[in-house]
Amino acid sequence: MDTISYNWTEDRLSPLGERGIVIRCGESLSEVVHQRVMSVCALLEKGSVTAAVEWVPSYLSVTLFYDPWISSYEDTCRLLLQHLRQLNDESKDLKSIGTGNPPRIVTIPVCYGGKFGPDLEYVANEHGLTVEEVIAIHSSVDYLVHMIGFAPGFPYLGGLPEPIATPRRATPRLHVEAGTVGIGGSQTGIYPITTPGGWQCIGRTPIRLFHPETNPPSLLEAGDFVRFKPIMMQEYLELARKEGKG
Repeated sequence: MDTISYNWTEDRLSPLGERGIVIRCGESLSEVVHQRVMSVCALLEKGSVTAAVEWVPSYLSVTLFYDPWISSYEDTCRLLLQHLRQLNDESKDLKSIGTGNPPRIVTIPVCYGGKFGPDLEYVANEHGLTVEEVIAIHSSVDYLVHMIGFAPGFPYLGGLPEPIATPRRATPRLHVEAGTVGIGGSQTGIYPITTPGGWQCIGRTPIRLFHPETNPPSLLEAGDFVRFKPIMMQEYLELARKEGKG
């Protein structure tokens, strides 16, 4: 099955200001739509659109910023559609997006519950589960990084098992520590920096997700997969010391 194939027509493209084009890749969040998003990014990475300056992937679209002195909106859209339609002739598996190589699977150790996960018991009670069952379910799958946003390095992870999907808190917290793992609706994510937040906090990782001194600064990128590994407090403290948090 060609999961990239798409009806690339003019109405999939729309202007954003004087230098932007929004390329809509689908209507609802899914791995297939994510694959299209990453394929469009790979296409732009190849330099297929000469006026391209930069591009930003999101859940359902890619925003392309271009130089109008090099190419007009109409000409840029025409060239874009020419290359996008070629994607329909390329059948690529989700595990070989863009580069042809398998994506990274990044293991993130998490100390669940206690002061690190004050909402873990709430999530368990909401679903009639034990705390141990929530941890087992949450760490049982590989999560696709759909996009980075909200805060620097914050990964929006798709693939949360339905039995533990839980709405955001009615009242957000003013202070959520860096490394906190949370559940927000049908997604899970990791707070890379200390910030206000409204997700249900179920644990914390000692691993730094955002390194402003490096390039790229984000540990995770769209297209990666995240695998959570439950750890005990002692291991958390040892890893935290290595990360410079202890």
